[in-house]
Amino acid sequence: MIPMTLAEIAAAVDGRLVGVPDPDVRVTGSVEFDSRQVGPGGLFAAFVGERADGHDFAEQAQAAGAVAVLGTRPTPIPTIVVPDTRLALGRLARAVVDRLPGLTVVGVTGSSGKTSTKDMIVALLTRLGPTVGPPGSFNNELGLPHTVLKVDASTRYLVLEMGARGEGHISYLCEIAPPRIGVEVNVGVAHIGEFGSVDAIARAKAELVRALPADGVAVLNADDERVRAMADETQATVVLAGEAADATVRASDVALDERGRATYTLSIPEGEATVRLRLCGRHQVGNSLLAAAVARAVGMPLPDLAAALSEVTAASSRRMDVFDRPDGVTVIDDSYNANPASTAAALRALAAIGAGRRRVAVLGYLAELGEQEREGHRQVGQLAAELGVDRLVVVGAEAAPIHDGAVAVPNWGGESVVVSDQDAAVAWLRAELRPGDVVLVKGSRYRTWTVADALRDEDLIGLVSS
Repeated sequence: MIPMTLAEIAAAVDGRLVGVPDPDVRVTGSVEFDSRQVGPGGLFAAFVGERADGHDFAEQAQAAGAVAVLGTRPTPIPTIVVPDTRLALGRLARAVVDRLPGLTVVGVTGSSGKTSTKDMIVALLTRLGPTVGPPGSFNNELGLPHTVLKVDASTRYLVLEMGARGEGHISYLCEIAPPRIGVEVNVGVAHIGEFGSVDAIARAKAELVRALPADGVAVLNADDERVRAMADETQATVVLAGEAADATVRASDVALDERGRATYTLSIPEGEATVRLRLCGRHQVGNSLLAAAVARAVGMPLPDLAAALSEVTAASSRRMDVFDRPDGVTVIDDSYNANPASTAAALRALAAIGAGRRRVAVLGYLAELGEQEREGHRQVGQLAAELGVDRLVVVGAEAAPIHDGAVAVPNWGGESVVVSDQDAAVAWLRAELRPGDVVLVKGSRYRTWTVADALRDEDLIGLVSS
């Protein structure tokens, strides 16, 4: 964070100083809500959780170097007391952004793929100047300001992932860090159980482009009709990115190699160049085009852009992480999270990477689908069968409609089994895997992590069937 005195922080968050002998003492380190992450000169943001009260760790934070606590009650160390720590953290983040007029804020949202797209944007912009982006999916009202507070006076670009579980959420995040560039990845059914309809999801995602200034840039997925329609909801310059013929940033002649990595011709108004992605999955083409549009908007020339895209590697864990085991099994670990759209993309990657080999999909429950839960799972199973998945392992009774969708596909030559939990899925893999198999692991957060970890475990090596 940029250095600020305790008095300045208190003024920014509308807080009062308690037990502060010197209001001019400066916070020069990071702002953390985990006392174990606090370092010298830092500020510890204390929250009251279900299992622990952060205020009780104030002295631990001070021992680690914290200058003060930001919390809702006094502590044994200097404290900035506020009514709501979460809101105060957002206000502090906004105060920091306001002190950095040369900072370009990029917001990224979408129903699926926003983390991968965010990671690509960060990788490209880092070539142009100091860039800050969140690890993984820090995209809510706590994770976003935490990321903002990582910037300093040298930061040129701030890339923020913006999630939503209801209308108004993205608008709030945009108030914390007003974006100049907004990226809309797609509109799908993720979290539809909380939104109620796809139209409501589209309205919520459009809050990002509505927040852009007139001199801003709205980067829209040209291949998603609901995203395209957002062009009418922004005063910013609209840039379409995709495979559609009218896209400003466009891919053509897409081809996949044996690892599901795409090569394509990148076309922008300034010319054409070849891109060879290192990331697996055809869906990464669209994500890379959105990232390219952002980099182009801030001045990256075509040759540098194509070269940079061709060098991007995965930055966040458990997202299309493809690795080979010593026994000849290839694993696609995409277990971080799942919804019908992202699962469909992962299954298509499995089909491409596993061409000519036995393809196994271990699929878990897809959360937050509301009334579309059964149908969403059924469609995933149907697609798995239509793509020629040879063995389908469905984890948990609540995900059983995936099995139903697969076995209902006429003339499907594969097999499907529903297992009780992740341990049972691991047991199935121990008994049934063969050298040369390709295995996809995918499920909503935590639903299949144990399975993916087991496939990395050397204890499983050599236990496959011959």
